Amino acid sequence: MNAYEIIKKPLMTEKSYAGIQNKVYTFVVDKRAGKVEIKKAVEEIFKVQVEKVNTLIVKGKTVSRNTRSGVTVGNTGDYKKAIVTLTKDSKPIAFFESLS
Repeated sequence: MNAYEIIKKPLMTEKSYAGIQNKVYTFVVDKRAGKVEIKKAVEEIFKVQVEKVNTLIVKGKTVSRNTRSGVTVGNTGDYKKAIVTLTKDSKPIAFFESLS
């Protein structure tokens, strides 16, 4: 897997915005990727030094829709989230700095 297949997109939530000042960034990543692969992918794409990577799998939620034929129930998909902390002497990621 190349780096752009591992890192799918940044995850922008209120909690992730709070971590930008501390050089903590959140990404949605491929479910099959490990911590070492995620670390290498972030370092390659953004040209920064990563101190640590925390990962978790977010379970999908149950959703229901009212239709003409009754209530339809389904689930959203599961995804893997990576919380990446950069070293103190690393430069911040420019994409996130433009948002804060």
